[in-house]
Order: sequence, then structure tokens, then C-alpha cells
Amino acid sequence: MTYCLGICVKEGLVLAADSRTNAGVDYISSYQKLFDFSIPGERVIVACVSGNLSVTQAVIHQLRQDIKTGAKDSLHTVPTMYEIARYIGYEIRKIQDEDRNWLDQDGIKFQCNFLVGGQLPGESPEVYLVYSQGNCIKATPETPFLQIGETKYGKPILDRTLTYGSSMDEIAKCALLSIDSTMRSNISVGPPINMVLYETDSFEIRHRVQLQSSDPYLAKIRKYWECALREATQNMPTPEWNRVSIDADPDFSIE
Repeated sequence: MTYCLGICVKEGLVLAADSRTNAGVDYISSYQKLFDFSIPGERVIVACVSGNLSVTQAVIHQLRQDIKTGAKDSLHTVPTMYEIARYIGYEIRKIQDEDRNWLDQDGIKFQCNFLVGGQLPGESPEVYLVYSQGNCIKATPETPFLQIGETKYGKPILDRTLTYGSSMDEIAKCALLSIDSTMRSNISVGPPINMVLYETDSFEIRHRVQLQSSDPYLAKIRKYWECALREATQNMPTPEWNRVSIDADPDFSIE
């Protein structure tokens, strides 16, 4: 399991990912899940991955090979972010089709998902979620974030704090809190956390960070968040009990 997050707002975008891979309770390791394919000054493309590790590694390898060999279609030649998402979807299907029969024989799940975000000339920054089947959806002003992997623990923070008008500092903090909250609740998501921040029309990633679980900044925001939640809970109005009458079930009684 893993947790990756892409946030796209008016001022730019943030992509972040944990690094834990879990193949059972006795085999937990770390692998990079955030990859930068940008050409500074020309185009920005960042991808995050979740799912079957052998499939995602094979797809990343093929994406790099297409760039290296000068293939007609590659992350450095495809002209729009949507077409990049579709191109990645095609590569996912191709790798899965090559290995499907052998994986099926042993009941191995081969599904995976990609988040790809960035900006190409003539477009605004965009983030896409590419499904294992190869199709995709895009983050929108109404829903400015997309997630893959273990999504449920980090989603409430994003739902309650993010808007399309949020500042870059706000979305960076929300992304870290979302991943840290997921790590707190699920051991299959773990450090290091890799995160990049991209500012609209800069065509260069100027802000990136890797955080271990013991990083002082991560410990600081974790403590601040926990204290803020505790204080907010204490200051909330007490429930006004007995405001709703509940009709007794005539067929139910307590001896």
C-alpha cells in the first residue's frame, strides 16, 4: 500500500508521496514513488505511483526509455497534459498485457494507478489520475485534489481545508498533514515523504523536499496539529442532550 496526493490550485500544484512498500507483515521496504520528468524552462511533468511495484517500475522504465531513445511519443514530445495521461495509460495496459497470464496463474494482483501533474506551454497546470485500465480523470476547481493508494485517512483534512483559491503554502501544509495523518493510522504508509511544489507559469520546480519520520519540521507540524485538534475539541459546544424524541419500538422492550 502507499499514499500519493496531487493538488492543483490557481497558483500552482503540489504532488507528494510516501515511500513504503508492503509485501506482508514480515517484508516492508521503501521505494521511490515520485518521479520528475521535467525539462526546466520548457515543460514540467511529475508522476506518482501506487499498486503493483513490478508493474509501476516497468512503466517508469518504459517512460524513461521512450525519452532516451527519442520515441515519437514520450513525456517530452506529447503536446498536452491530457495526452500525457492517455499515453501513460497506454503504457500501463501494455505492461499488464505482457505479464497478465503469468500473474493470473499465481493470483497476483497487477493493478496500479498513476498521478501525473505539471504544465505544458499554452496550458494551465493540471493533475490527472490515471487508472489501471488506462483511462483518467482530472482535478478541477470544484475538486482540486486527487489521491491514490490508502486515501481514506488523509481525505477529511483535504475536504475541510482546501479550495481552488488556497495559497501554495496552504496546500503544501495540507499535503503534509494529509500524509502524516495517514501514516499515523496505517502502517502500510510510511516515510520518507517526497514532495514537490510548482508555481504556475514558472516551468521549473524550485521547491522540493524529502522528510523522514524523525524530521524536526514534520514532528513540529504533527505536534501543532494534534494540539490544535485537541483544543478545538475541548472548545466545541457540548451536545444538547434530549432534544430529539425517539419513538419507542412497540415490539422491543428491555427486561
